[in-house]
Amino acid sequence: MEKIASFCIDHEKLKPGLYLSRRDGDVDTYDLRFYKPNGGVYLSNGVLHSFEHLFATILRNGPQKKSIVYFGPMGCRTGFYLLVRNLKPEPFILEVRRALLEMRDYQGELPGATAQECGNYMEHDLPGAKKEAARYLSIIAEWRNENLNYPK
Repeated sequence: MEKIASFCIDHEKLKPGLYLSRRDGDVDTYDLRFYKPNGGVYLSNGVLHSFEHLFATILRNGPQKKSIVYFGPMGCRTGFYLLVRNLKPEPFILEVRRALLEMRDYQGELPGATAQECGNYMEHDLPGAKKEAARYLSIIAEWRNENLNYPK
């Protein structure tokens, strides 16, 4: 079988950051990399799950909501993929930062965290997810369009 694009990235050179993973027509896939691959530190399942619920909800209610296609975790637990349609890189970066700020400061119940709404509603860590939002925001605070390329 052919290797998929994400397996062709040299994970030994990859550092935490925000990268354009691929372009498919009008859909861009971004790699929100929170931790160095194979670095021994990973997002816990509860943090990963809560981050997915809250960040996706914030994005889908934000000013760029019509551009959001998908947000979900990487199986390796080092980050997330975010797919957007018709959204240029600079507005995309600003939207990610805006959503991270909103998530960091979020007060309230976790959206979609009941047995009726979620397939694993008991495995959440909202405080941990909010801490990760703040930490990741500091990583991409100065990120610009020219930083979106994977390291060579």
